[in-house]
Amino acid sequence: MTAGLYLTALNPTDAVLEGFLPAAASLGLPVTVLTDRPEQWPADVPVARCAVRNAAAVVAATAPNRPVALLSNSDHLQEATAIAARKLGLPGKDPDAARLCKDKAAARRAIAAAGLDLVRTVTVDPGAALQVHAGMFPAVVKPREGVASEDAYLVVDQAELVARVAEIRGRRPDVALVVEEYLDGELRTFETLGDGADLASLGGWRTRLGPPPTFTEESLAWSPPTEQTSTQLRARLDALGVGFGACHTEYVVSDGRVRLIEVNYRLIGDRMDLILAELFGVPLFEHVIRLYLGEPLAALGLPAAVDRYAQVEYVCADRSGRLVAAPGRLDTTHGDVRLGCHPLRELGRTAEHTGTNRDYLAVLHAIGPDEGSVRQSLAALRSDLQWTIVE
Repeated sequence: MTAGLYLTALNPTDAVLEGFLPAAASLGLPVTVLTDRPEQWPADVPVARCAVRNAAAVVAATAPNRPVALLSNSDHLQEATAIAARKLGLPGKDPDAARLCKDKAAARRAIAAAGLDLVRTVTVDPGAALQVHAGMFPAVVKPREGVASEDAYLVVDQAELVARVAEIRGRRPDVALVVEEYLDGELRTFETLGDGADLASLGGWRTRLGPPPTFTEESLAWSPPTEQTSTQLRARLDALGVGFGACHTEYVVSDGRVRLIEVNYRLIGDRMDLILAELFGVPLFEHVIRLYLGEPLAALGLPAAVDRYAQVEYVCADRSGRLVAAPGRLDTTHGDVRLGCHPLRELGRTAEHTGTNRDYLAVLHAIGPDEGSVRQSLAALRSDLQWTIVE
């Protein structure tokens, strides 16, 4: 290992392989990926084995080489990485804020304590009996520290809740769950970058979900929040201590009031980060790294707004089985619209249907001057592409 930038990670992701690694190279930074799964990474990626969920292990792996920056884009590793960065005297996130964002029940308590919103929430520890008031339904049950809508379900009564909890525990008996009131409304996102003192909005997306009881994101359309909504969102992020690096927030607006779904203290995922960088026309991943090098937000030169529109669609498997036919990667144009298709599941792979973003086969996106041309071009692209799954 050498001095330079260190990234903590679990499995390989597009954000690291196509985002952070090229960005580090552009900045002239040698980079080392610390991971507990080095055998999963491409041979040309500089990796080192490390128990990355353990802050002391991360410190031990980096300290002899005097790193200039340490960061992670993994939901699971934010707290440990933040603790390690603090011990190394490097810029980074507040470990308490990283912990709050990961623990959905703790985040709810912090927002309520600040007098901003109260979402009825019950924590169900592994093996504990269910004690949920009938007035909470409809409700959502999900892992307290879950990601990617995995094992998140809408339940309408006690019987459905009991069945879903038993189902989740059958797969993951040691996972703590939360049951919280269902927050109705159009799902939206809020993307931010911060240097610990100032916070910049990168806009946001309007999300269309698949049918309940799961919460699969099927498409996203560019839709930055209003100034009033942005102010409410910032207040809630302040209550959680969020303000450094990238953050992806999901929320709904009900009767003019922002209600958080969850806060993911990293860039938006599932290739949306790469699409966001293309939409803005900025080196987003370089910007994130520069914040971890200690540069102020103002030095990044972020645009105040964009004059383009974007839409993203996920092609989702509708059944379990083997993917036997699928288009490859595609980058093209249709008039003034830039179009892309990126595979998310390799040809020949067999997978179970989960009702989450683990079912994604590919992501399609379009960026252009206006909503009409983008929608028309994306629809034309999708109509020419086919995916075949054999059960």
